[in-house]
Amino acid sequence: MTEAATRSDASEPTTPLDSVDRDGHARSNVDRWFALYPAIALAALLPLGAVTPLFPVEVGVATFALGTLVIGMAHGAVDHLVPLRAASAVSLRRSVALVSVVYAILGGAVIVAFFLAPVAAFVGFIALTWLHWGQGDVAALVVAGVEHLPTSTERWLTLVVRGGLPMGVPLLGHPGEYRLVAEWMVGLFVVDAGAAAAAVDPVFTPETRLAVGAVMVAATLSSVGLGYARVRAGASRRGWLRDVGEVGVLWAWFLLAAPVFAIGVYFAVWHALRHVGRLVLVDRDAADAIGAGDTRGAVGRFARDAAPLTLGGFAVVAAVALAVPAGVAAPGDLLGASLVAIAAMTLPHVVVVAWLDRRQGVWRP
Repeated sequence: MTEAATRSDASEPTTPLDSVDRDGHARSNVDRWFALYPAIALAALLPLGAVTPLFPVEVGVATFALGTLVIGMAHGAVDHLVPLRAASAVSLRRSVALVSVVYAILGGAVIVAFFLAPVAAFVGFIALTWLHWGQGDVAALVVAGVEHLPTSTERWLTLVVRGGLPMGVPLLGHPGEYRLVAEWMVGLFVVDAGAAAAAVDPVFTPETRLAVGAVMVAATLSSVGLGYARVRAGASRRGWLRDVGEVGVLWAWFLLAAPVFAIGVYFAVWHALRHVGRLVLVDRDAADAIGAGDTRGAVGRFARDAAPLTLGGFAVVAAVALAVPAGVAAPGDLLGASLVAIAAMTLPHVVVVAWLDRRQGVWRP
């Protein structure tokens, strides 16, 4: 860890995301490079996504692995520095110690849950990821300075929509592959493959899919309609149009693309990059760099800080793969082990991000 990375911003408390901008350009540059351009890239990939259901599922597994290697695992690997950089009077030692304890306790609890009740743990992982990915998109919209989400209620509705697009919509378009992933994860802890398949049946009934579809359609229409009402009342149309455009791209992406491929690309190109951009803004040196147009310098600083614990994340994947009762013998097993490890790291990561949300007033506009 470098000297720059260990410096606390104790003299300068974190301000709400709406006012974070180190030199007048940092926030707009972060929004452009970490949110807007990646969204355009995902839209450009829609034709490819539409044909991925014709590919073997192993293509999706390889895409997921590549996305995780490139940036997915790294996006949470600076959590130990978040309290240091986002709060006043927090030392490096305390920042690392607090986050380490949170990761050890909550991550360990998730692993235990998979051993004791794998189906319930799988459903919990889906719900938690729904929450977290919605949480990340709301923060990105606040960074972008949109005006049509002025209340916490409207932001929570946006969370339901944005998190449900990657977690719920694939259940509508491609339930077979979605179910296969569930069986891979649960099957790591249930040696009998038939028992694993039967165990996930309730998650994939027509009634469950219908309920998820109804929630997503109703939430999307409500969010779009409320946003339009805000525009009619004087909010910026540009921010609302961007929100609607992104939601449209995500609906198309997750309806058309094969689920494993779709999640692999989304994790790296969309969710992880937006969170990295947010962390750049709370790191004074990185914010100064990107504000001056040095995006490469800001990304390089983040990559250097994230490298040690990114490798640690892959060590967690290896540990899970070695510990599961059924063993890991195929690409699907490896994907399942990776997702269990990611679940163990997601819960403490959500706690850290929720703390950052509170510091920055994301839910108290």
